This record gives sequence, structure tokens and C-alpha cells, in this order.
Amino acid sequence: MNQAETTQLLRRIRRGDSEAQDALFERVYAQLHGLAHRQLRRGPRGALQTTELVHEAYLKLCDADRLSTTDRAHFFALSARVMRQILVDRFRRQSARKRGGPSRTLPLHEGQIPVDDRGETLLAIDEALTDLSRLNTRTGRVVELKFFGGMTEPEIAEVLGVSVRTVNTEWRKARAWLARELSAA
Repeated sequence: MNQAETTQLLRRIRRGDSEAQDALFERVYAQLHGLAHRQLRRGPRGALQTTELVHEAYLKLCDADRLSTTDRAHFFALSARVMRQILVDRFRRQSARKRGGPSRTLPLHEGQIPVDDRGETLLAIDEALTDLSRLNTRTGRVVELKFFGGMTEPEIAEVLGVSVRTVNTEWRKARAWLARELSAA
């Protein structure tokens, strides 16, 4: 599906067209499934199945009063944010134990996060990202889109309306800031 078709469907959804919601879901399902799969690899074990996360996120996304995306790229950026919020909220509800213990460095690469620590790591990264976003909104968005959304630098540049070079600079700054904050956590 090209971007113009996606944009048209999003406009129709904002006007309350339920047929457009169904059409959009059919068109973007595979991409949302891939996004959910990446999110769940980073999240706590057994939190949700990929399909459940896709469906829960899509229901939240297509609430006509809340859907304010303007195009395909923004839709997927918002999808990443909603999925992150769903996972963080679910882990917070399920987690009975308090964080604590010795200080440790929390990695920003999913392959380095021990499976048993993913829920706690997800919470720590989420909290640090919230703090970073308060300091610099664009830098926080770059992290969210790259780490949680699995987007490439060119895709992030398109969503944010900046150059790829700017995205790379923001990502380097964010990684340094987050590494410092997470190692102090």
C-alpha cells in the first residue's frame, strides 16, 4: 500500500469511517505484527503474545477521537509508542517485587538484555526515556522510534521532518545520556 492510500484511509478513520478502519488493519497488519514482535523481544517474558499486542494496540490507535496521525510514518511511530505503553503498563501491573539491589548497567541493545531482566530493564529505559523527552523532545522521539519502533534513521528523519544526519547526532547524544542515567539507576 502506498503512502497516499494510507493517508486517505487515516483521514477516513478520523471522520469515523469503520470500513476504513478494517481496510487499514488488513493493509498494515503484517507491519504491525513485525513491530509487535520486536517490542516483545525486548519486553518481559510471557507478557503478551504478538497477535494480542497488535490487536490491543490497534484498538487504542483507531479510537477516532485519539487518532491524529497524518501519514503512514506517523501511524507506525504512534503504533510503537502505544505498544511500548501497553507493555510497560502490563509489566507494572504484574510486577509485585520492588526494584532494588546493586547498581548495574542497563544495555540499549536488545541482544544484551538478559531474558529474566527484560521487564525491569524495560521499566528503567521507559523512565529514563521519559526524563530525556522532558529535556529534549526530539532526542526522546529519536530513541523511541529507533529502540521501541525499530525504525531506520531515514524513516525517523521522515517522521520528524529532519535530516538523517540530525537523527544520527540525536541518537549519539541520546545513547550517551541514557547510558549515564541507566548506569546510575
